[in-house]
Amino acid sequence: MGIIDRINNIVSRGIDTTPPIAPAEVSTGTGRKNRLIKLFNRSTDTPPLLNSADLSLVEADFQEITKKLEHERQTRAGIGKFIRHPLKVLLEKPVNILAVSIPLALIVFVGGFILSVRSSGISVIFKSTVVDDFAVFAVLIAIVPLAILDLKEQLRVSSLEDGLPNFFRDLAGMNDSGMTLPNAVHLVAAAEYGTLTPHIRKLDNEMSWGIGFVEALYRFGKSLGTPLADRSVDLIAKASKAGGDVSEVLRAAAKDTYEVVNLQQERNNNMMIYVVIVLVSFAVFLFVIAILVTSFLTTMATAGATAVASGAAGFGATIDIFVYKRLFSHAAMLQGFFSGLVAGQMGEARFISGLKYSAIMLLIAWVTFRFFM
Repeated sequence: MGIIDRINNIVSRGIDTTPPIAPAEVSTGTGRKNRLIKLFNRSTDTPPLLNSADLSLVEADFQEITKKLEHERQTRAGIGKFIRHPLKVLLEKPVNILAVSIPLALIVFVGGFILSVRSSGISVIFKSTVVDDFAVFAVLIAIVPLAILDLKEQLRVSSLEDGLPNFFRDLAGMNDSGMTLPNAVHLVAAAEYGTLTPHIRKLDNEMSWGIGFVEALYRFGKSLGTPLADRSVDLIAKASKAGGDVSEVLRAAAKDTYEVVNLQQERNNNMMIYVVIVLVSFAVFLFVIAILVTSFLTTMATAGATAVASGAAGFGATIDIFVYKRLFSHAAMLQGFFSGLVAGQMGEARFISGLKYSAIMLLIAWVTFRFFM
């Protein structure tokens, strides 16, 4: 009865002349609206005392509204958000796709392993490469979606950050000419800034609806979702709140973003040679293994078989070329997978960005040993 006590403390004592609420109004929106109007529009001269029936209905309405708000909050985050918008949650961040790709990869591998064992017996693990094939498919299923989404996200971030310096520089120039920041944004929104253009027009629309510049700017930075944009937006918003020279801050933000983007591009260009070295090293490794398998091991196995047929003991008599091929194929696929991660770390300072190289080199190694050796 805490709500009842608070309401009774607000109103003064008196006689309740309000007619009872009809039962038909209790369960309808009209009845709830009428109760709230009667509650807050009572005469201030002789305010009546709320009876227990009115207070019980108000408390029930309050609890119902609280329950709906809590339900809505739960559907905006966590499991509730995933159940309501599963595809949106999976595509929100590239790493989220692992929640689907990893279980699917495990299903493919375990299912393929069970089918292989049931059809050919447990010896299939040692006498065939079917299990290896399912393992390769499972790894590709796990990493390819993440590699694609990560590449798409990096291209989006790069495109957005390329347009930020020009956007801030144009805002600073218009602000110097005497325009207010909302008017400057309105004029800038008519220009073209590539992928950044829709976000600028959304910023202009929000300010035209009455949202303050600082709040709209924070929303703008949140919609971009890049660390560089968050830092620049926070700097501009705080300078605008402090009432300083916003034009200088905009120029500083433009210069900062321009230098960061340039340094990032310069680093990527300088490190690209090391990425190429990693890829070439894998190609050389694969070529050497191919020469060993097709020339050396084949010759040794043939010589060993000839020696055994003639009754002489030879070095190549114990060579099982299938075992060596399988061993080399495992080495090549592991080399390709981890070389891709190293290339991503060296080239873009993120090993996840190397998954695209890992998937390509793993597939090349598998195709080479399955169809050409």
